[in-house]
Amino acid sequence: MEWLSWELLRIPGWILAALLILLGLAGTVLPAIPGVPIILGGLLLIAWIDGFSNVSVLTMVLLGLLAALSVIIDFLATAEGARRFGAGRHAILGATLGLLVGLFFGLPGLILGPFLGAVAGHLLSKAQIDASMRAGVGATLGVMVGTLSKILIAAIMLFWFVLAWVF
Repeated sequence: MEWLSWELLRIPGWILAALLILLGLAGTVLPAIPGVPIILGGLLLIAWIDGFSNVSVLTMVLLGLLAALSVIIDFLATAEGARRFGAGRHAILGATLGLLVGLFFGLPGLILGPFLGAVAGHLLSKAQIDASMRAGVGATLGVMVGTLSKILIAAIMLFWFVLAWVF
């Protein structure tokens, strides 16, 4: 089995790492895909393939903390945005479903989907139209803040990794 060595796994490993990073980047804007943790997985694979010689374990731990922070911020931004505007559970569920449906309609769907879903969910819970509209605005703002935070943290992680690799 001398022909089977770790060197043969380097190229597939790099390909898998690149695919994970690309999937993670898509996941920063797509719901239901944990984008930043997937990016972390790709970066960790690259560092591991390299034997952590260019990027230290400490750097990877710190990037892991950033990934965890992005998940927490995303969750809190969505929930807090909806709560501050009076959205209940049905509105938050509606916003999530609206975001999933909105994916098929590009950027307008990503903005209008959570709003319409939250309004519909709030109305289904026997709320008034004005309260439902406020819930829709809050849910949409929360989703947008969460998404922007994921994009920002992903960019910071990638930049930090590249700096660590180069220097």
